[in-house]
Amino acid sequence: ERGVLLRKWYNLMIENKDDLAKIITAENGKPLKEAQGEILYSASFLEWFAEEARRTYGDIIPSPAKDRRILVLKQPVGVAAIITPWNFPSAMITRKVGAALAAGCTVVVKPAEDTPLSALALAELANQAGIPAGVYNVIPCSRQQAAAVGELLCTDPLVAKISFTGSTATGKILLRHAAGTVKRISMELGGHAPFIVFDTADVDKAVAGALASKYRNSGQTCVCTNRFLVQKGIHDTFVEKFAQAIKKELRVGNGFQEGTTQGPLINEKAVEKVERHVDDAVSQGASIVTGGKRHSYGKNFFEPTLLSNVTTSMLCTQEETFGPLAPVIKFNTEEEALAIANSANVGLAGYFYSWDPAQIWRVAERLEVGMVGINEGILSSVECPFGGVKQSGLGREGSKYGIDEYLEIKYVCFGGLQ
Repeated sequence: ERGVLLRKWYNLMIENKDDLAKIITAENGKPLKEAQGEILYSASFLEWFAEEARRTYGDIIPSPAKDRRILVLKQPVGVAAIITPWNFPSAMITRKVGAALAAGCTVVVKPAEDTPLSALALAELANQAGIPAGVYNVIPCSRQQAAAVGELLCTDPLVAKISFTGSTATGKILLRHAAGTVKRISMELGGHAPFIVFDTADVDKAVAGALASKYRNSGQTCVCTNRFLVQKGIHDTFVEKFAQAIKKELRVGNGFQEGTTQGPLINEKAVEKVERHVDDAVSQGASIVTGGKRHSYGKNFFEPTLLSNVTTSMLCTQEETFGPLAPVIKFNTEEEALAIANSANVGLAGYFYSWDPAQIWRVAERLEVGMVGINEGILSSVECPFGGVKQSGLGREGSKYGIDEYLEIKYVCFGGLQ
C-alpha cells in the first residue's frame, strides 16, 4: 500500500514537473533547466522507494536450541523530523521522505526558511496522491524562529528520528539537542571537495568535469568542488582551458531566461563570503584568471571566478565557499595531492582525473571521502548511497541502504517448541 501511494505521488510530480521547476527557480534562483533536472531527480526518489518498500527483508537465524526459532524483524522507527536546505528544495525532501514513508514512518518536514514553497507544493501533491493526513507534515518558519523550531524537533520525545542536511556547525547543534532523548540520527553535512587532475589525465575531459562539478547551481552544492589540485606537468594547460570554458559556456542571468547557466546566490551573506575568499586569496598572492567580482546583473550575482597561484594558507582552501569560485593549487607528487585533499576535517565527495590504473585504485582507496568520482564530475544518482565521512555526516541516503536509516531491527526468540 505504501509503495502504491509513493508511486502515485511520483506520477503527480512528473505530471506537474514544469510548475514545480518554476517554483524552484522563483524561490531559489537556479536556472530553469537545472530546476527541471532537480524535479526529475527529486521524483526518482519516490519511484525508487516505492519499489524498496516491499524489500525491507527480515531474517531467520538457525537456533542453537531445538525448541527455539530465531527471527529478525525490521520495523519503522517512528516519527521522523526532516530538516532540509535551500539549495535543492525538492530533492532533499523526497530523498529523505521517500525512504521514511516506504519504511512506514510519518514525517514532519521543516524546509529551509528561504525555500518553503517547494515543500508545500509537494504536500499538495501528496494529498492528491491519497497519502493520509498527518503522514506528511510541513512546518515552514521564519529565519528568526528556525533555531527554536529545530530545537523543538530534536528534543520532543515524540520524535524518534532526525534527518538533517545542512552545515556541519548546525548539525553539531542538532546533535547536542537530540542527545537528550537519544534519537536516531542521519546527517549530510558540509563538504570541501577536492578535484585532483594528474599528469596522465585527459585535460579536455577534466575541464568539462570541472565545469560541471564547480558551477552547477552557481557552486551552491555540498558536493561541488571547492579545491582544484592540478599536477605541475599539465597545470598551465588546464588553467588556460578551464578559463576559456568558463568564458564560453557560462552565462549569468535571470533563471527564467533561456541560456542562463548561473543564477544568483541565495542571499547577500553568501555573496559576501565569496568576496571575502577572493580578497583573502589575492592579498596572499593569488591571481584572478577570470571573474573576481559581483556581476553587473544584480547585487546577489557573482562572476564565475577562477584563481591561480593558490596556496593552502588561503581561506578558500580551508573553508567551504559555497559559491562560483574555483581556486587552483599546483602540486608535484601524488602523495602531496593526497595530503592536501585529506587535510580537511570533512569528507563528503572527492574527484580525480587519471588514466593510470594503479594510481586510480590507490587514490580512490586513500581519499578520505564518502563518494569518489573518477574521471567524472557529477556523481549523484538515486541508485547510489549518498553520504560522507569525518565531519561530513552520519548515515547514507538513497540507494538500497537509504531505507535502513528509518528502520529498527527487532530480534524475536520463539521458544517452548517441542
